[in-house]
Amino acid sequence: MSAVLSSVVAAPYGDAPPQGLVIRSIEGAAGPLGAEVLGLDLSRPLGREDFARIHRAHLDHHVLVFRDQRITPAQHVDFSRRFGPLQIHVLKGFQLAGHPEILIVSNIKDGAGQPIGLGDAGHYWHSDLSYKDKPSLGSLLHAQELPGEGGDTLFADQHAAYDALPEALKARIAPLQAEHSYLAKYEELRARSPWRPKLTQAQIDEVAPSIHPVVRTHPETGRKALFVSEHFTTRIVGLSEDESQALLAELFAASVRPEFTYRHQWQPHDLVFWDNRSVTHLAAGTPDSERRKLYRTTIEGDVPF
Repeated sequence: MSAVLSSVVAAPYGDAPPQGLVIRSIEGAAGPLGAEVLGLDLSRPLGREDFARIHRAHLDHHVLVFRDQRITPAQHVDFSRRFGPLQIHVLKGFQLAGHPEILIVSNIKDGAGQPIGLGDAGHYWHSDLSYKDKPSLGSLLHAQELPGEGGDTLFADQHAAYDALPEALKARIAPLQAEHSYLAKYEELRARSPWRPKLTQAQIDEVAPSIHPVVRTHPETGRKALFVSEHFTTRIVGLSEDESQALLAELFAASVRPEFTYRHQWQPHDLVFWDNRSVTHLAAGTPDSERRKLYRTTIEGDVPF
């Protein structure tokens, strides 16, 4: 059963906030996946020592939840940039005005009935921007408006998923590469979604498919992780269509076993920062009657190896 991040909402320190930066693991989570960051205000300057602790915790826990962050879009962008250059999403119509680095993730429509953001983001398990030659290092998602029900996000630890594979399967996939394509499920989603626009040829060219290892090595920790996802991975290079689809189905199932996941239930002003080199994630869905809006930045990573 997946751990629920909100299970540790009740603070052990009573009504008083923690003094200084506190990073704690999620109660009940399997392994190190996920940690809360408390006693930190990202609207104020962040010193080198605290930044180093956050960086270390991000590598150790893969998903960090910064509680009650009342930050501006500019502060969101500035904090994200401390980890590396930011990537601009291909759906530029859903950029936040004045902040092209921020993608609006929302099911809200404006007065003219037009969507203000990408409302079906995360419909399938995926790692953000895995279809790029340099996929995302990490993503930071900041809650702006939350639904009364639904809207949860699930994360799956791809290091744990890889470690649990049978040795024979590890040996089989070690030399393999896979194709990742933004277009893999785009038209399928567009056919049933009011949020996805028809792509121009320039946008299609911008998201040309990339080839990456099926098993990637984390460039900072050296740990191996599965690097395939239901949303963007289309085929295993060098295998027949039947062999490719059979192997991918096996790996997709292995990558999201419940014991490797937890479910984040959003609270107002949460900022969640996850490592796309270590986890995949999934949006659990929001009822049509509920409103949801979040701001997302993505940090450029390295070429997977």
